[in-house]
Amino acid sequence: MSEEQLDKLRQELRRGVLVLAVLGSLKQPHYGYSLRKQLQEAGIDIDEGTLYPLVRRLADQGLLESEWQQGDGRERRYYQLSAAGATLLANLTSEWQSLNTNIATLLEV
Repeated sequence: MSEEQLDKLRQELRRGVLVLAVLGSLKQPHYGYSLRKQLQEAGIDIDEGTLYPLVRRLADQGLLESEWQQGDGRERRYYQLSAAGATLLANLTSEWQSLNTNIATLLEV
């Protein structure tokens, strides 16, 4: 398998968990750059062209609340989980843990 093929498969694998990672990160308010930095510090490198549309889509779906706040001399849009987002995060976390357990069993075989 080529490195290019492996990279594509890695991207597919990661794409499915980005929503979970973003929701988990937004238990506390963040603006775009601070959210991206937190994700990177957790080992999840995500480019702006992926992160910002994802955050906007989650907000449009009512999973995030947002508000403009003044910070460091400029206005920034801060995002945080809504009640619906917190419920979804709990459900997705449970599903993730179950999948992890099941996959770990398969990989041990």
